[in-house]
Amino acid sequence: MSNPQQLRYSKEHEWLSASEAGVSAVGITSHAADALGDVVFVQLPEVGAVVTAGETCGELESTKSVSDLYSPVTGEVTDVNQDVVDDPSLVNSAPFEGGWLFKVKTTEEPSDLLSAEEYTAFTGG
Repeated sequence: MSNPQQLRYSKEHEWLSASEAGVSAVGITSHAADALGDVVFVQLPEVGAVVTAGETCGELESTKSVSDLYSPVTGEVTDVNQDVVDDPSLVNSAPFEGGWLFKVKTTEEPSDLLSAEEYTAFTGG
């Protein structure tokens, strides 16, 4: 699965959508979803929580392991994807669409996120 051009990517394998009124969606990449295996549980930050770029804000549990979820940006969580909480397999089946994890109102523009091409090169894809 190729990385959508309109998204930006972190080296921790999260993606960030373009900001709409200062709010961006966050998810994990298909590369990360493939590496995790079948995701069976997600723990997401709560609405109203403040997340910090590069710091953990949740967890993803798969049949293989438990992995930390990192925020690619600093800001306030405005929404969480209840569909993913109810059906964690969406992270694997639709990582860039229905498998988004949370939305965040950013307080600063991230400077260290990668373009789709840079992320593909970073992951060796």
